[in-house]
Amino acid sequence: MRHGETEWARTGRHTGLTDIPLTDVGRSQAVVLAPRLVGHVFRRVLSSPLSRALDTARLAGFGDRVQPDADLVEWDYGQDEGRTSEAIRADRPEWTIWTKGPLGGETIDAVATRVDRVIQAAQDLDGNTLCFAHGHVLRVLGARWVGLPPGGGALLALDTATISVLGWDHETPVIRRWNDGIDFD
Repeated sequence: MRHGETEWARTGRHTGLTDIPLTDVGRSQAVVLAPRLVGHVFRRVLSSPLSRALDTARLAGFGDRVQPDADLVEWDYGQDEGRTSEAIRADRPEWTIWTKGPLGGETIDAVATRVDRVIQAAQDLDGNTLCFAHGHVLRVLGARWVGLPPGGGALLALDTATISVLGWDHETPVIRRWNDGIDFD
């Protein structure tokens, strides 16, 4: 689950470690997620420790069982924190988060190492794991789940307040559903 809308997400600003709260729309999005999850059994519920993810988990009905997990925190954007992609490209024209990474921030391989730990823990568990986190870290997680290099996350667009389901086709890890959201427009 990607967290609900924040002001920075709405305006396209890279929001890594800055703890930006949900907007009113983001809170409404999180509440609407709750009935979509009724009837699903989760052995473990994890969340990034940042409030936008934790609040989404709580508003979606998992406040009594959500466990913060630092491996699900968003990519550390370093000096690019709070900037839009367009503003970054004004300084570095060939820049993308997937190929050049953030200036003074976390490498894509470091993000992959974190999500690989989340994946391994989920695979070691008998039952389903529900994760509440952020756009880029979840895109890397999706790519790593299906065996792609972390840059494969560039192919997996992810909107706010969306559900994605990773699973299995026999013994092969697959993406069962991706970026399944609610249209609030």
